[in-house]
Amino acid sequence: QVQLVESGGGLVQAGGSLRLSCVASISTYTIGWFRQAPGKEREFVAAIGGSGARTDYADSVAGRFIISRDTAQNTVLLQMNSLKPEDTAVYYCASRGLYIGVRNPDAYDVWGQGTQVTVSS
Repeated sequence: QVQLVESGGGLVQAGGSLRLSCVASISTYTIGWFRQAPGKEREFVAAIGGSGARTDYADSVAGRFIISRDTAQNTVLLQMNSLKPEDTAVYYCASRGLYIGVRNPDAYDVWGQGTQVTVSS
């Protein structure tokens, strides 16, 4: 079974940038990024298909975040720009097969352990 490991989280000031990485143990197809803030439900952030041609973004991050993948390295990146305090959360990557229902966390089979992102005002 695939294993996912996230990295790249940290503390940044509002307006700053961070780049998150999700490294898979084997080749994967769809990868989604989700986040969960304290006391809130896990929410969709972005997703990318196997070839990288298909992407999807939550309205709250569109235009600020960019998802990409390096298939040779089994790595998906989430470039986060113009960060806001409301982006503070634990960020998780997850994998599934088909590029269907990518915004639904229940559609994903495997999850990473998460990485904390904190944006100070």
